[in-house]
Amino acid sequence: MRKWIVAIILVGIAGAGAYWFLAGKNKNTEPETVASVTVTRGSIVEKALAVGTIEPEHQIEVKSKVSGVVRQIYAQPGTYVRQGDPLIEVQPDPTPLELAEARRNVELSEIQANTIAQNIQRQAQLLERGMIAQSVYEELERQYNDALVRLQMNRERLELLESGRVTMDGVEIESVIKAPISGYVLERMVDIGDPVVPLTSYQAGTALMSIADMDGLLFKGTVDEIDVGKLTEGMPVELKIGALPDTRVTGVLRTISLKATRQDNTTVFPVEIDIIDTNGAVLRAGYSANADIIIKQLDDILLIPERVIVFRDEATYVEVVLDQITGESAETQIQTGSSNAVMIEVRDGLVEGQLVKERPQQSLTL
Repeated sequence: MRKWIVAIILVGIAGAGAYWFLAGKNKNTEPETVASVTVTRGSIVEKALAVGTIEPEHQIEVKSKVSGVVRQIYAQPGTYVRQGDPLIEVQPDPTPLELAEARRNVELSEIQANTIAQNIQRQAQLLERGMIAQSVYEELERQYNDALVRLQMNRERLELLESGRVTMDGVEIESVIKAPISGYVLERMVDIGDPVVPLTSYQAGTALMSIADMDGLLFKGTVDEIDVGKLTEGMPVELKIGALPDTRVTGVLRTISLKATRQDNTTVFPVEIDIIDTNGAVLRAGYSANADIIIKQLDDILLIPERVIVFRDEATYVEVVLDQITGESAETQIQTGSSNAVMIEVRDGLVEGQLVKERPQQSLTL
């Protein structure tokens, strides 16, 4: 009896082993399908990348025509000012030489005006006697009027240097720099007590503030010379703002520079892009941004991954799968079109839904 029990157990074990062996064998012999991709329909967008910043269209630096020191500041960065609003008061701070020169100019102007006035009196008597022509007398009157104007200008300059204020036509004029345009104060470059160099024809002068009209913003950047030949003014643009990654900003290409510049040993061309729609986002001057300039967009076209294509003898080929079970395929020549470096357009040689065999990956041997 005991032998029968042992025999039955051995038969059971052998049967189970045979079952698992056959099951594993059948599993391992299931057919494998060949790796392939499907020809699909989709869109391709050809873009050119521009790198730059957001800048105001109208931005100016405010400067003084009077030398001195900053006495009062009326507007701070971020303040909106209207044209004519006071910005900074400059207290004239002349050197002793400037004061002496201004006083001397007043004295010389007075002497010149008095001399011409005395000459006019003498010439008037000669005119009454008919000893000079009327034109001579009129020329003296013109010279006298010019001398009076110079005297008044020199007196006003001296008064401005001495007190910081001057009265013209009964109106007191202060040395206050006013906003030349309406806009936001972007930057203040001076503090109270700082010296101010005036703007003249031979010197740039001290920049006091910068003001910009933030209603008109531009993207200013550069495009690589490889892409610039494909661009034309008016192309649509999608902007990606570094500080606002989730905001979609659109624009239009305004200008393409005719002259290239060198940037990090690369030839680039400056471009300007009008910002059309910010989708409610507040843009600030100086934001870094990338601009995708839409060169061409093709919709509802046949597409395959560019990696499955074989380029040979100035032609393009793919392996079309004939039997996915056996892996049988046939090399087929196709005609391609636009590409975005990932997907490529198929113009001829394939139809939607066909399977194209993946190219085997090549491993690097070290």
